[in-house]
Amino acid sequence: MPIYNKLVRDKILEIMEAKGVTYRARTLEPIELLTEVKAKMLEEAREFHEATTVQDEVEELVDILELVYTAISALGVSYEELEAYRNQKKMERGGFDKGIYLINVEDQ
Repeated sequence: MPIYNKLVRDKILEIMEAKGVTYRARTLEPIELLTEVKAKMLEEAREFHEATTVQDEVEELVDILELVYTAISALGVSYEELEAYRNQKKMERGGFDKGIYLINVEDQ
């Protein structure tokens, strides 16, 4: 019997029940949720890194985005607040649109 011990999407249990799969699961306490979201985000980031097709890359980004929504909800932050933080940081430090790759910096 495989052991997963990881956060899964909300309808996974329904899908498994429809297939007649027996499982054990529990609902995380709020204090546990953010920890598990962080772990799942690392998993999805690795999968995004390893994806080789645009479709697979987009599917992994969708998973990451869903985890972002769950994380901000767990933190009590709205999407609008997150966007405001993102815009402020982009104004101050820029985004990643130009694709700048820093090689090194000379000691001063």
